[in-house]
Amino acid sequence: MTTVVFTWIANSLAIYAVAYFMRGVEVASFRDALLAGALLSIVNAFVKPVVVLLTLPLTIVTLGLFYFLVTAFCLWLTAQFAPGFMVRGTLTTIVASILISIISALLHHALKRAARA
Repeated sequence: MTTVVFTWIANSLAIYAVAYFMRGVEVASFRDALLAGALLSIVNAFVKPVVVLLTLPLTIVTLGLFYFLVTAFCLWLTAQFAPGFMVRGTLTTIVASILISIISALLHHALKRAARA
């Protein structure tokens, strides 16, 4: 249960941080970032594995580079369902998804480490 909460918090903070620093990514409020983080966690848990499995041949042919597009698709899908969260442009979506993934992973690791201490 704590892993789910840590993932949700990490995704929410990562979305909020990327929206603050990057043009083309907008979050209306922190509450909307929390909603977008929850939706991104759900999309990453249920939709992403199916898409990764379906696009596995393409990912293998491109030596893993297509995975960036799968991650961007998940972020785009999240933006479609989160009312206060918007990402504009394909390149912006790809770059934002990479940044959100990196920041979220770092925050998730830090939260798990802090919980152990």
